[in-house]
Amino acid sequence: MTISINLNADMAEGFGAYDVGDDAGILKIIGSANIACGFHAGDPRVMRNVVREAKRLGVTIGAHPGFNDLWGFGRRRIDMRPDDLEYMVAYQIGALQAMAAYEGERVTHLKPHGALNNMAAEDAEYALAIGRAIKAVDPRIIYVALAGSEMEKAGRKLGLPVAIEGFCDRQYDDDGNLTSRKIAGSVIKDAAVATRQVLDMVLNNTITSRNGKKIKCKVHSLCVHGDEPTGVATARAVREGLEKAGVKLVPLTEMPLD
Repeated sequence: MTISINLNADMAEGFGAYDVGDDAGILKIIGSANIACGFHAGDPRVMRNVVREAKRLGVTIGAHPGFNDLWGFGRRRIDMRPDDLEYMVAYQIGALQAMAAYEGERVTHLKPHGALNNMAAEDAEYALAIGRAIKAVDPRIIYVALAGSEMEKAGRKLGLPVAIEGFCDRQYDDDGNLTSRKIAGSVIKDAAVATRQVLDMVLNNTITSRNGKKIKCKVHSLCVHGDEPTGVATARAVREGLEKAGVKLVPLTEMPLD
């Protein structure tokens, strides 16, 4: 039986006159785009341009909401009331839905960004707040979540479609969470290393932590960070490695979420 997998990337993370990452290059490689919604990065024009190009290339559109933290690129932890967080996420989904409407497209998935993603992986109230925002705006939206995280639990509790995400270019701790970016080597910049990690995830359903612990996990989608200078090279190498192994690359909407 042919194995299928989705490849996604975080993008549209420029702002105003500033470009971050090679969105045009990475869109040619991936199947699903996580589009920044204006809080940690992105603005209406950046979002609009990525939506247009994503449609042209057959890439599905997803929301990538973050904390209201342009200065810190959404990578600083912020304590919020769960209801405030819920409305903040719903607001960002709506912003992307407006840009998607220009192309007759819909927002098909949601993946939290940066510190919001890290906090929601551990905090049930944050995870549920994000899930409630999805359910209120469009319960068809796929909640993209780290395996075993509070986000996965929240999505399933709320009856949302859930996609388990693995990371091509990040190291893992023994508990299955991502290694802090404050630790040297937590971001994998060597495309060959990233490809080996991905093949292990997809073919063997195994994530290996930075300390060598084997964590069993079946993933539906693999993320590469578009803001990294190595993003395009990593995405290309990962895709080529998967295709050589006989894995079929599909949009997230075509991925069986079992």
